[in-house]
Amino acid sequence: MRALIVRLLQLFALYSPGAMSVRIWLHRLRGVHIGHDAFIGFDAIIETDRPELVFIGDRVCIGVRTTIIAHFRGATKAERHEGSERYSVRICNDAFIGPGALIMPGVTIADGAVVSAGSVVTSDVPAMTVVQGNPAHPVAKSTVPLGLYTPAQKFFRGLRPLKR
Repeated sequence: MRALIVRLLQLFALYSPGAMSVRIWLHRLRGVHIGHDAFIGFDAIIETDRPELVFIGDRVCIGVRTTIIAHFRGATKAERHEGSERYSVRICNDAFIGPGALIMPGVTIADGAVVSAGSVVTSDVPAMTVVQGNPAHPVAKSTVPLGLYTPAQKFFRGLRPLKR
């Protein structure tokens, strides 16, 4: 019965209004840990079966049509209940996940990191790093986190491209 309720709440969260209110509340009811002042875009899928494996920190912005997958046949310690790790996917404070990104199990996206639109994240993303591509790879470092209230010009001025 719990699985049915979790999936129904996910369905309501997909299309409900309130990216900073109703959607957050519905995902918390499902079991996702979500910090303060988070934003979850329209049609974002956050782990349909095991939402308790997802941690979303404070001031995180998750773009429209993002998909977060936290389990896959026991691939992570959190899924297998080994060790002290509770979460399979950790999106830390001030992270920005662009529209259409795919976050795979066992990934930590550190404080202030940016995942570009459409990227597929298969490994950890360091703090204040911009990643893009499939699989996502670092392309720049940032001195300013890209938040809901950060002016784009301020963010762009703080970018430092990485040498290839």
